[in-house]
Amino acid sequence: MSEFRTENLGKGFKICVSDSHGFGTDAVLLADFASPGSGDSACDLCAGCGIVTVLWRRNGRGGRITAVELMPEACVLAQRSFELNGLDPDTGVINCDLREIGSVLPHGCMDVVAVNPPYKARGSGVVSGSPSASAARHETMCSLSDVCAAAAYLLRFRGRLCMCNRPERLADAFEEMRRHGIEPKRLRFVSKSPGSRPWLFLLEGTKGGRPFLNVEPELIMYSREGVYSSEVREIYGDCGKEN
Repeated sequence: MSEFRTENLGKGFKICVSDSHGFGTDAVLLADFASPGSGDSACDLCAGCGIVTVLWRRNGRGGRITAVELMPEACVLAQRSFELNGLDPDTGVINCDLREIGSVLPHGCMDVVAVNPPYKARGSGVVSGSPSASAARHETMCSLSDVCAAAAYLLRFRGRLCMCNRPERLADAFEEMRRHGIEPKRLRFVSKSPGSRPWLFLLEGTKGGRPFLNVEPELIMYSREGVYSSEVREIYGDCGKEN
């Protein structure tokens, strides 16, 4: 286990991160977009350091929450974060390949699945020499199809799958969701500044849902003055600020 450090998330919550396993803006936005109800069973798939789970707990969201992560070192960080924040016994991490999710969790046990999957399709871009970085960015360990198959297994009828990804993967996300019985229902693009091209999308699908897509207003990260927009400031809260 390499050295780790803690970062402030506000409201007295912290997250353990390392040089190999951290988090970005996309994970913070996903946690907000996918917010489970107070009694919902939820899965943080491809959990990394556990940032989505900790943010859900920071915001008082979710009932039983299970984080699932392939990399052992990331699982250790997530577990340390859960312990550091005194999270209840209904919050835990499982070290598991999502392609084998049926060996550790029962079918149809989740109301919400959130996932920040690898963005780069297999065979595209330059693959990092770091195993953790390559697994996080490229489909070396799992594909978008694998992600949707795991979510379809975990979700109850009418359960929600929420993911973030790059705009160039939107057609792939639609195709794989539908192929696994999850209907895309809610879409939001995220842009860095007014008038710029989207750099991220947030997509929600419903297991067994009927076709109808609601495209929400674009989320703008920065105002023309170069500071976080009011909506992003609300989502972040005190995340990143010193105590």
